[in-house]
Amino acid sequence: MPTARGAGVAALVGTKIYVLGGASVHPGQKIVGLTPTLAHRSLDANEAYDPAANKWETRSPMPTARNHMAVGVVNGKIYVLGGRVGSVFVVASGTDVVEEYDPTTDSWGYARARMPTARSGTAYGTYGGKIYVAGGEFLNAQIVGAFRDLEAYDPATDTWAILPSLALPRNAPAGAVLGNRFYLVSGQMQSASIGMEALSSTATDALEFTEK
Repeated sequence: MPTARGAGVAALVGTKIYVLGGASVHPGQKIVGLTPTLAHRSLDANEAYDPAANKWETRSPMPTARNHMAVGVVNGKIYVLGGRVGSVFVVASGTDVVEEYDPTTDSWGYARARMPTARSGTAYGTYGGKIYVAGGEFLNAQIVGAFRDLEAYDPATDTWAILPSLALPRNAPAGAVLGNRFYLVSGQMQSASIGMEALSSTATDALEFTEK
């Protein structure tokens, strides 16, 4: 990859894979693993990989540098939702910003409707022209924890719908759409900043959501 990073997202449009955002060390620093005490930053990088040509291309950078966000593709456009700015760790500020990228014109559109709940470390999936965002975590001076929130973004109307909450709060769950169901698997039941052990924080059940 042109830019070494962690905690970015990837989206498939046509025959190319777009890798966006994430976090890495500052320019000129040695590439090392990131820690809470190591100086680093969020990235606005947007790079496309063409498997047929085995070639990378640098594309127009994201307006808002961030990591641990959600992503979805609807009608050939990429939508980047939420995440955290600054540090790769949850001590950074969560954001509710939603931005739209058109790979055909290599351009970012106007600001889209903000998420109802600012958060990062969410699961996400696209179904029926809508992008579903579930769970996640948030930290500020008053709140630290994981979310049960399930929300759907409709790019056609630029609106959000608040859906029934998850059975359990989940930070960093895995998500996938299969048929007409959105499955969530595993995740931490508290914010990662709590320092829970993996065994006690892993949820083994799956959530099923059916679009009516």
